[in-house]
Amino acid sequence: MAAEISDVGNVASFYEGLGQVLNIAWGENLHYGYWEDDADDSTVEAATARLTDLLISLLDPAPGAGVLDIGCGVGKPALQLVAARKARVTGITISDVEVKQATQRAAEAGRSDLTTFRNADVQDLPFDDDSFDGAWAVESLLHVPDRGRALAETARVLRPGGRLVIADTVQRPPLDAEARAVLDAFRTSYHVSAYATADEYRGLLTANGFVDIDIRDISDKVVRTGMIMADAVEARRDELARIDGPEPVDQYIGLMRRAAASPGIGYLVIAATRDPASTS
Repeated sequence: MAAEISDVGNVASFYEGLGQVLNIAWGENLHYGYWEDDADDSTVEAATARLTDLLISLLDPAPGAGVLDIGCGVGKPALQLVAARKARVTGITISDVEVKQATQRAAEAGRSDLTTFRNADVQDLPFDDDSFDGAWAVESLLHVPDRGRALAETARVLRPGGRLVIADTVQRPPLDAEARAVLDAFRTSYHVSAYATADEYRGLLTANGFVDIDIRDISDKVVRTGMIMADAVEARRDELARIDGPEPVDQYIGLMRRAAASPGIGYLVIAATRDPASTS
């Protein structure tokens, strides 16, 4: 992976363009949904909230704990975490538009006292050492060109013994030609870094001071997301195309359908602990 800071302008532009369209079509929990099995007919809202609940249970913050939300989007997962555990959440995003939206949503929910949102890059965090009790990154590290640097920074700002939870799309080798083509198309269109594997994540976490690493492949629980998301966007295609143009909307629909059919694309949830014996 490249060692330089990511081109945050391109990523921010994606979330301020097509990302806003997807918020309309999918909902403000702009991440994968979790369905228990083929018979589970949960709505998108329920399925995405269920995935957030899984991450909350893995993070397991005490009331009043300070949590860093890496790639907070418009703040929906952060507000769910606050409601469930009364944690104090600091959300970071590289989009000023999302900072404004997340701050507004927190105010509307009466949670401004427990939430703060600001523009920051995970590869160069503007926080002191040992600032947080926990952190999570929900489908955000895929945009970071130097995940090792991001994890080193996260470890630095976590207190020893602090918990980190990650949810991310990954590649599952061996990849056939179609899976490689889909991953390459996502990387090009949506400013995604190289897709990691489970082994690469384990190695990066170990190298950057994390222990008790628990990696769970829940691909079979979230695979329905691709087709449902494509259907949701296609159902409102003309309306959404007026916001961001027809080309990105149509491209997204096609890519999500191809991704949903590819066994080489998987989904992990990861929990790890900053080594309690470590020092910053």
